[in-house]
Amino acid sequence: MFYLIFAIPALAYVIGLAIIPAITVVYDSFIGKHGFTLANYLALPSYGLYGAIINTLLVSVGALMIQLFIALAIAMVLVKPFKGKKAFSTLVIIPLGISTVVSAFVFSIIFQAVGGYANSALVSIGLKPVDWFSTNSSSLGVVMFSDFWKNTPLVALILYGGLSSLPPTLYEAASVDGAGAVSRFIHITLPNIAPIMSIALLVRGVSEFNIFALPLVIIGYHPLIMNTLIFENYSSLQTRNISYAAATILLAIIMVYSVIVVRLGGAKDHVR
Repeated sequence: MFYLIFAIPALAYVIGLAIIPAITVVYDSFIGKHGFTLANYLALPSYGLYGAIINTLLVSVGALMIQLFIALAIAMVLVKPFKGKKAFSTLVIIPLGISTVVSAFVFSIIFQAVGGYANSALVSIGLKPVDWFSTNSSSLGVVMFSDFWKNTPLVALILYGGLSSLPPTLYEAASVDGAGAVSRFIHITLPNIAPIMSIALLVRGVSEFNIFALPLVIIGYHPLIMNTLIFENYSSLQTRNISYAAATILLAIIMVYSVIVVRLGGAKDHVR
């Protein structure tokens, strides 16, 4: 029990800077001019709630799925010994060390309608330039691509750790039994790294739903996502409790997502 004393600072940090503020926000979301009310929640649709939820889900789920597939491919490469592995590993990790705001500015320059590198590349191969921020879908696509580039290395590192922990004897036994590369991947690799994938999905998924700086710098407030909706209304005293209601809804979405991922990922030992 003595060792639990060392956990007190961390526990105090979580309670003081996470749990208490969250409870306060949830409570304030039900407070209006005349006391306890649901008016803040009922007013949210007029502030673009439904569109913000859809846009958040599109960006978060889309970027997360792309990150997972590309990161798994990168991890599968890194787990094998090959010449230039250290250089390749360094290149893969570089985006992780770049500030989110800096990477957002870089991608806003890349996808500029006039003089952007993306359009210059299109023109060089005989295609017409594209106004990447002219529609909601293309704007969200730019945010999704930028987020994928920035955060895929973290998912790759998590999956690489999981793949590195798998005993080589599993693959050797499967090869002796005549299993091909695809069969080994489906029946050995995927089942055994499922708990690790669930950790990656949980860590990155929660971060994806909380995405803020990247879309704010690249596309501003239009199209809205949940965090820009929250920030926009929090900036005004008249709509501050509206932002609390939106934040509570986002918290509920994150909690539901976390429960689903934990239940689907499980904690069983898949090695067999």
